[in-house]
Amino acid sequence: MPPSKPSLHTWYKESRRIFCKFFCLDMALHDQSLELADPLLDDDGRLRRTGTLGTCVAHIITGVIGSGVLSLAWSVAQLGWIGGPVALLCFAIITYFSASKLADCYRYPDSVNGKRNYSYMDAVRVNLGYKRMLLCGFLQYLSMFVTGVAYVITVSTCMRALLKANCYHREGHQASCKSSDAFYMLIFGAVQIVMSQIPDFQNMEWLSWVATIMSFCYSTVGLGLGLAKVIGKGKFEGGITGVRMSGPAKKTWTVFEALGDVAFAYPYTLILLEIQDTLKSPPPENKTMKKGSLLAIIVTTFFYFACGCFGYAALGDSTPGNLLTGFGFYEPFWLIDFANVCIIMHLVGGYQIYSQPIFATFELWFARKFPNSGFISTFYTMKSPIIPSFRISLFRLFFRTSYVASTVGIALAFPYFNSILGVLGAINFWPLAIYFPFEMYILQRKITAWSREWVALRTLSLICLIVSLLGFVGSFVSIISAKFNL
Repeated sequence: MPPSKPSLHTWYKESRRIFCKFFCLDMALHDQSLELADPLLDDDGRLRRTGTLGTCVAHIITGVIGSGVLSLAWSVAQLGWIGGPVALLCFAIITYFSASKLADCYRYPDSVNGKRNYSYMDAVRVNLGYKRMLLCGFLQYLSMFVTGVAYVITVSTCMRALLKANCYHREGHQASCKSSDAFYMLIFGAVQIVMSQIPDFQNMEWLSWVATIMSFCYSTVGLGLGLAKVIGKGKFEGGITGVRMSGPAKKTWTVFEALGDVAFAYPYTLILLEIQDTLKSPPPENKTMKKGSLLAIIVTTFFYFACGCFGYAALGDSTPGNLLTGFGFYEPFWLIDFANVCIIMHLVGGYQIYSQPIFATFELWFARKFPNSGFISTFYTMKSPIIPSFRISLFRLFFRTSYVASTVGIALAFPYFNSILGVLGAINFWPLAIYFPFEMYILQRKITAWSREWVALRTLSLICLIVSLLGFVGSFVSIISAKFNL
């Protein structure tokens, strides 16, 4: 018999717990619930939260600054000295505005004294209903899958850039140091197939710390190289309208693609409520979250402006799609090598952080759907002198290997860094960063239709929808054009 709706709801609750396990930063708050009255417990019976404004800012910056920063110099180059900075500033303001609305949806029905929502999907379910919660979940997992594809592309280009940087240093900048990304994608895929068989990565906090340190390292290197080159030249490259193209149509599609890349770099709605659930109260969690979001976006925007604008100022029309792998910079080669190693270390672990929730959720679904299948439920103990022993099933081996192979396969077919980021940004930006937060805020605050605030929110949502569609279309056209040499 097909599973009933309560079973699907049970699966949803378990999948939410799995999602929180890998993206929330204080697992105890999601996994422990004590019934005894105790001063160490919060109003929901769980261990008292201890997060502060400082930890909130740190967690947001960790979640936001990543490989997307490497594409911003190219984005500014396409948009020009007016459009580029304006786009960065507008996305920063909209991201903060949306985050402040979502922060008010942490509790329901009252934003200060209501019942807590421990995750984004919880808030969507409570405010907007079960069906839109399923849509939200689908978009979340689609976003994580496409992120995996983007990581395969990025790591392969960094591995190739390591060899090319050393080749150029030995043989000169005019040397033919050609190599194929496909080989490095396959190497990365093989590594991830092995890592994916290790169940659950019980303690993944160290991966978050590594990601934080590495992202700051390569972002700072990109900023430093751009700044040094500008100072060395004594002038800013680039123009008001950005890179000149062969025709207006190509320029238009490239501008749209650049907007998609900027959209990818900013939003953090997938983890906002999970971060907010770590904050102590008083003061009210939504107030701390709004202050934390403002401070974090100011810091992030500074990095984005610095990397994007100094990169374009240094390289002008020759600004590459990836600031550290396109060889706008050749020397010092060891510093470029260091930055690319930082990117690889960041994304090797980051791939697992985004993949493990998908593994766990779908394996749970199949286990519930086919409880008597030996292919799914029979586990074998694997022993290794390098890592602790772990249990594996044939289904897990097949499913996780197939998943990694699918991300590598798509990356091999469409190895276009900026275009993939643009598609991912478009998928994330309007539905997850704008539509759901605005709809929840309107319902929770009972904002009257056609009132001034209702019209303002709807208008901003429509504008962001148009931007997302343009970013998606521009990135998709770029992928097709590159694939078929149009």
